[in-house]
Amino acid sequence: MAARAYWQGQIRLALVSIPVEIYPAVKSGASISFRQIHEPSGKPVSYEKVVQGIGPVDRDDIIRGYEVSKGNYVLLEDDEIEAAKIESKRTLELVQFVEQHEIDVLYFEKPYFVVPADELAEEAYIVLREALRQARKVGLGQLSVRGREQLVALKPCGKGLVLEVLRYADEVRRAQSYFSEIGKDKPQKELLDLASALIEQKTAPFDPVEFHDRYVDALRKLIDKKAKAKGRKILEDVEEPAPSGGSNVIDLMAALKKSVGQDKGGKPAARKGGARRKRA
Repeated sequence: MAARAYWQGQIRLALVSIPVEIYPAVKSGASISFRQIHEPSGKPVSYEKVVQGIGPVDRDDIIRGYEVSKGNYVLLEDDEIEAAKIESKRTLELVQFVEQHEIDVLYFEKPYFVVPADELAEEAYIVLREALRQARKVGLGQLSVRGREQLVALKPCGKGLVLEVLRYADEVRRAQSYFSEIGKDKPQKELLDLASALIEQKTAPFDPVEFHDRYVDALRKLIDKKAKAKGRKILEDVEEPAPSGGSNVIDLMAALKKSVGQDKGGKPAARKGGARRKRA
């Protein structure tokens, strides 16, 4: 396996221990990063550590501090912070099992693939996978990595298991403070039926290959053009939405009817099966 293991240890369920290795399930996407450049010289801009009223300072004179009040800091040495770290235990103990739908989507942070460490671990690994699948449950535990404890959920995924790092309760904002002003009125049945029809027309199996970052695509195209233009300025034409005449008041009923009609008479909005395009 080419990737480097994020964690190696064992999953423990009561008296059963399963040696496993955990690998990142995601990688950095197609985002494009820029450097700040000094235009007259064409050289990258570097950054110095500067203290207001003093100027540049040596890295050896810098320690970490936590602001307890405006302008007042508790200073912490590296060895003090290191001493507070949790011992990196090599055991993930499954302490609770819950229905997957009980965990709000806001708590999920990052997925990892969990694989058996060797052939001897495979039997117990498969038993755990199938038991979770049959019960339709996910296992919860805390994983100690690099001095920190992460709340994690373990669930079946195809032939394997996926571990998802979860956010702690104090890391998630409460939705009520954002949604409290939204009215409780029920929508008109006809409006609801039209919206449901539009959703049904646009329903198709999820295929992530069908989606890509158009902004990144445009940037790559621009960078290629700029490189060939040898520094000449290039401004891409951006399509602006056509100005709408008349009132800004939206007739929701008319808009929904028009949307449903367009989807019925025009090009299908999404495929519902059938032949898929060949992938490179």
